Amino acid sequence: MPWLDYSISGLVIGSIYALMAIGLALIFGVANLINFAHGAVFTVGSYIGWTCLVALHLPLGVSIVLVALGTGIVGALIEWLAIRPLNRQSRIAPLLSTIGVGLILDQVIHIVFSPTPRALSANIPNWRIQVGNGTIGPIDITIALTAILSAGLLYLFLYKTKLGMAVRATAQDDDAAKQMGVNINRVNMTVFGIAGALGGIAGLLVGLYFNSIDPNASFQMMLKGMVAIVIGGMANVPGAIGGGLILGLIESYGIGLFGASYRNLFAFAVLLIMLLFRPNGLFARKGERHAEPMTGTFVSQSKPVRIPKQLILALVVVALLLPMANQPYITQIMTNAYLYGLAALALTLVSGTVGLVSIGHAALLALGAYASALATTKGLPVGLGLIFGGLFAGIVGTVLAYPAFRLRGHYVAIGTLALGEIVALVILNWTPVTNGALGVFAIPPLELFGVPLYGTNQSYWFVLGLLLVFCGLQVRLLNSHLGRTWRAIREDTVAAETYGISSNYYKGLAFGFAGFTAGIAGAVTAHQWSFINYDSFNLQFSVLILTMVLLGGMGNVSGAVLGAIVIAALPEFFRAVAEYRMLFYGAALIILIRFRPQGLLGSG
Repeated sequence: MPWLDYSISGLVIGSIYALMAIGLALIFGVANLINFAHGAVFTVGSYIGWTCLVALHLPLGVSIVLVALGTGIVGALIEWLAIRPLNRQSRIAPLLSTIGVGLILDQVIHIVFSPTPRALSANIPNWRIQVGNGTIGPIDITIALTAILSAGLLYLFLYKTKLGMAVRATAQDDDAAKQMGVNINRVNMTVFGIAGALGGIAGLLVGLYFNSIDPNASFQMMLKGMVAIVIGGMANVPGAIGGGLILGLIESYGIGLFGASYRNLFAFAVLLIMLLFRPNGLFARKGERHAEPMTGTFVSQSKPVRIPKQLILALVVVALLLPMANQPYITQIMTNAYLYGLAALALTLVSGTVGLVSIGHAALLALGAYASALATTKGLPVGLGLIFGGLFAGIVGTVLAYPAFRLRGHYVAIGTLALGEIVALVILNWTPVTNGALGVFAIPPLELFGVPLYGTNQSYWFVLGLLLVFCGLQVRLLNSHLGRTWRAIREDTVAAETYGISSNYYKGLAFGFAGFTAGIAGAVTAHQWSFINYDSFNLQFSVLILTMVLLGGMGNVSGAVLGAIVIAALPEFFRAVAEYRMLFYGAALIILIRFRPQGLLGSG
């Protein structure tokens, strides 16, 4: 087996991961922020490179410089427009804002260049040099030299310029740097610009290495950079380089042993292992600052809007009577909105009431959907399949998430995101059980113990009934001693544990109930669609649910339902501009975080 080839390949792709990781490490070190828009900047860089090399036929060297300038400007604009206005808000607010920025940039690329991948090549000779049992080509040398040159220029900037010294001082102690006259805003914009330039160069190099660029690659590459900085150390730039190279080698050797379909699974498995056993990274320096807990920062403090019971009852009556209007299209839209409402209820409990920043929420729906679909296609009645899907998602989801309960700060968000990806990748690769990429088809239609529910009106009333039942259960829980305990953990975990509260136990209870709710939603969705695959409940689905919860108000049951109806239903009435839907979601997320972080109905 050509292990030298795998080693060379691993080091080459690891160099690209290192460029991604350096940018993320710089931003985290200076702004204490995970930039979820970094992957989108990577994609912007790949398309600027395509424009330069293919459309304008510019030399490779000139194209690299233009890519760095273009994405550097994009990075600086992200800091100026989406991050700086949030300096006085909770520390989680900028993280959520970068998610919105990433959605917008990705959608702009789709609109301008189309969702179809494009071929990318440069005028590079096609010779190969034999080295042992492996070979090295000009593209390998080009990528390695570009990565080394970029790292060298960054070193000169950080250690040989006055602004670079200001960046290092801010990363070490931003308060002290501010007192010494350092312009923090200028430093932050510079760091975002440098990170953007490095991410854009990485986008161009990946396109050259694989001879194509894909507008859907941003999320995966952002995660690879994130894995690299977790391996090397969150704010450790040299560690980020080492982490990128290590990740590249792990992936390359894993492909050699098990095949290419396991590439991403290895990355996320390494991420979870690092988060659990060495969250500060392999190259963490002694005394390096640890991530601080985000206790009490996820929910903006506000007085929730109290909706009169009479108004709630009137709205329920209107909802029950809606099918009588004989508008099946509207009825179907509202059915989908109620299903989203169930998913939003689960997330608002975990993230709003308990304070766990979950970004992989769609995994719970996937667990419920697959459990019910597989069981019912084997002969289990659909009614029992729905219950089984909910229980499976609640139990398995809690077991998978339990290790993340001990994490703090940004690590919780990263951990839950990794869990969501691992679930999707296991579904993709466990072909004997899940049917792999082909998915599960011919799922039995919705029915309850012999009563068919697949008609438009019957399905609507059934889903509405589920939503009302789970709303009632969650309100009851939140008004109980258990709900008060959850909020105590959210506000200050350390103080709660000082009073004898076992935080992990109560987090597990919350995750179990949320998993059961989300599992039911996923199972019903599977029976309505009659087909699901590993990509049915992806990151965009998780972000969509998060936007609904933020719109209504974190921890607010009524807000979760309102957010689901607004976000899920309103775009359906504007299907003529459906291609701009993700732009709408991203902009809504940014506007909410900026102007109404407590949501329309306030935080619960």
